[in-house]
Amino acid sequence: MPALTGRIRTPQHVQQTESGYRVALRTPGALKFYLAAAPARIGIAMTGLGIVWLVHGSTGSYALAGAVTGGFAVAEAVGGPQVARLIDRHGQPRMLPITLLLHTMAMALLIALTLAAAPLWMLVLAGVLAGASLPQIGAQTAARWSHALRGVPALSSGFALESLGTGLAFLVGPALIGTVSALVSPVAGSILATTLVVSGGLSLAVQRSTAPPPTAGVRAEGSGRLLTKGFLALAGTNVGVGLFFGSMQVSVTAFAVGRDSASLAGPLYSITSLISLAAGIAYGARRWRMPARTQFVAAMAILFVTTLPLLAADSPLTLALALALPGLALAPIQVLSSVLAESEVEPAVLTQAFTWLNSGSAAGIAMGAAVAGRAVDTHGSQLGFALAIAATLVATGMAVVVRQR
Repeated sequence: MPALTGRIRTPQHVQQTESGYRVALRTPGALKFYLAAAPARIGIAMTGLGIVWLVHGSTGSYALAGAVTGGFAVAEAVGGPQVARLIDRHGQPRMLPITLLLHTMAMALLIALTLAAAPLWMLVLAGVLAGASLPQIGAQTAARWSHALRGVPALSSGFALESLGTGLAFLVGPALIGTVSALVSPVAGSILATTLVVSGGLSLAVQRSTAPPPTAGVRAEGSGRLLTKGFLALAGTNVGVGLFFGSMQVSVTAFAVGRDSASLAGPLYSITSLISLAAGIAYGARRWRMPARTQFVAAMAILFVTTLPLLAADSPLTLALALALPGLALAPIQVLSSVLAESEVEPAVLTQAFTWLNSGSAAGIAMGAAVAGRAVDTHGSQLGFALAIAATLVATGMAVVVRQR
């Protein structure tokens, strides 16, 4: 393996004759930074739910826990792109340790205030600080894949690996935080989550050879190169997909509870994620000749069509079958979203672009859950599923706009 110095490159003869996971993982330094970030991915997947356990365990109130977690989520969505802007300008190796230190201090403050039975406003403020300082590891590793494989067909495989890593983290993380919080203590769960974030983040920061170069000397402000019609339309599709996820979280739970099968809510919801992981692996393993923008519209259309059977589900078994279908399109959509973002914006603002897409999804999830919650309370889970279908139709329309751009 070549020495890890300078900008990482894939050998030219390999670029022209191979694609897929082999090329991506054989790129010098790629496997190291991919594995280095794994603990942080799991820790990030644990943090939000860990705050719920932490605050509820101390106050006995889900309302208070939800308020603090809501502040955390909003701050993450709004603050993440601002931190990403600093990372683009000054580089990951320099900014990651600072961000991790701030996040550690914020989580320590939140734990201390919770144990001290501090007022709600103080808990929410600490949650906001924790969310605003949470490092967007996925955006930073995606930027490294782009730096390594820009213009190479295997870039989509690198993004598929990123999607796979995130998906696995969000399968393992919630289960781990629940187990530790229940069997040991909620404080131990939050400490473990923070430890994983910090250890993985520092491991990524020391991988200097694969980090994109800082852009502090590049002329023009990053925001001016981000706010293009194409990128805004792409962000709109992510909001639509987030609306779908938010609506589904509430609707699947309401469906299971309404049929006296509350214990099946989690397993039912995980079916879509499991199928999506398998679809993502299959998608990233081959080279697709159809243009990425056309693929994006096709994948969104498939998502819309495959959500229609949700309206006919009348038992946990039929719902399980219906939930498997949308998973076929979700991972390819996530990969293509990264591919299109990489082609739409300049390298100097790429980390910000990926972070804004994540923020769009998070905002969509929050809005979808809120709207679907009201709809389900009034008209039952079927209306919640109808809202999820409507969200995929909106996302498909935005994908058409992306293709036209």
